[in-house]
Amino acid sequence: MTTLQLIKAALAEDIGTGDVTSRLTVPAGRLASGRLVARTDGVLAGLDVCRRVFLAADRSVRFLPRLKDGRRFHRDQVLAIVSGRARSILSAERTALNFVQRLSGIASATRRFVDAIDGTRAVILDTRKTIPGWRSLEKYAVRCGGGTNHRLGLYDMILIKDNHLAVAGSVTGAIERCRSSLLPMEVEVLTLNGVEEAIAAGARRILLDNMTVAQIRRAVAIARGRARLEASGGISLKTVRRVAEAGVDYISVGAITHSAPAADIALDFLPD
Repeated sequence: MTTLQLIKAALAEDIGTGDVTSRLTVPAGRLASGRLVARTDGVLAGLDVCRRVFLAADRSVRFLPRLKDGRRFHRDQVLAIVSGRARSILSAERTALNFVQRLSGIASATRRFVDAIDGTRAVILDTRKTIPGWRSLEKYAVRCGGGTNHRLGLYDMILIKDNHLAVAGSVTGAIERCRSSLLPMEVEVLTLNGVEEAIAAGARRILLDNMTVAQIRRAVAIARGRARLEASGGISLKTVRRVAEAGVDYISVGAITHSAPAADIALDFLPD
């Protein structure tokens, strides 16, 4: 689904047969202006999507951004000015805010993890734990927050996980079956023995699933640079620094998308 399709579907879902309240309370020709204002600190993402929502509702609406995506914002900071037909702005308001709040929440959550491992070699990765239909937007928000995208879907990278291994029979067997592909390949392991087997089978990237920090250190020692290592599973802001300092190359965090709280951003109409 493209962003425009998603916007149109979201507006149709919210407006339906018409914005009854705005139609009854606001004169048809009434013009208005409003400010998109941050109620807390964070990192901006999705401001252009917000703009596109207003324009999808009414091409005559003017949207003037005051900040770029990827930049930090502070409480009470004005992010954009919206002006045009009052009915149109009111009808698109909730949908527009949903997009920018959700995406800025992801960017802000990502930035907290990125800041927590500053100075280490590790890179924060996202996962496929995204809202259906929103993946490209949510992964864009991760980049706005300073994170790096993992695979976009099942089609652009090979990731051999535990259930694949259960069917394939072994790490070695699964890797052998994937050698014919030109796509990048990663294999998930649960144990240190799995790390050793994966390296012996020629794996160049290994995902360490739900390992302790001590196990991660040992895995780094086993790999000795022969494979890039990714830590994953239950990593929080409290633990991410220790994981990074253990020496992994990547840390994937599903929470930056599936559990990111929406940023508190509002639209305040300006008095006449």
